[in-house]
Amino acid sequence: MNPTRLDHVQLTVPPGTEQEAREFYTAVLGFEEIPRPESLREYGGMWLGAGDIELHLGIEDIDSEPSKRHPAFEVDDIDHARAMLEERDVTLFEEPPIPGRDRFSFRDPFGNRIELLERHE
Repeated sequence: MNPTRLDHVQLTVPPGTEQEAREFYTAVLGFEEIPRPESLREYGGMWLGAGDIELHLGIEDIDSEPSKRHPAFEVDDIDHARAMLEERDVTLFEEPPIPGRDRFSFRDPFGNRIELLERHE
C-alpha cells in the first residue's frame, strides 16, 4: 500500500445544527459548499471546499459510537490495499458508492475509522 495524499477529513455536527454549521464554515471560515454525490444526500450533512482542502460534515449524535469522523487516504492500488488488510484479518466495511472513487473503510485497533480510496476517471 502506498498512500499518496489525504483526500478529505470528515467531522460531525449534531442533528438540528446543519444550518448553523453551514453558516460557520462558509461565513466564518471561508469554505464554499460543494455538491455531494446523489448516493450520499439521504444522510444529511454537507461537503465544503477551500483551495485543495475538502471537508465533509456529517450529521450524528456527537456522543455516539462508532463515529463517522475519519481521514480518507488516497492510495494508488485499492485492490492491493484491500488484500493486504484482509490478509491481516482487518474487518473491512463497504461504503456507499461515489462516482469516480473506489473506496472502503475499516477501524484501527483503537476504534478510529479510516477510509481508503482510489480515484478513477
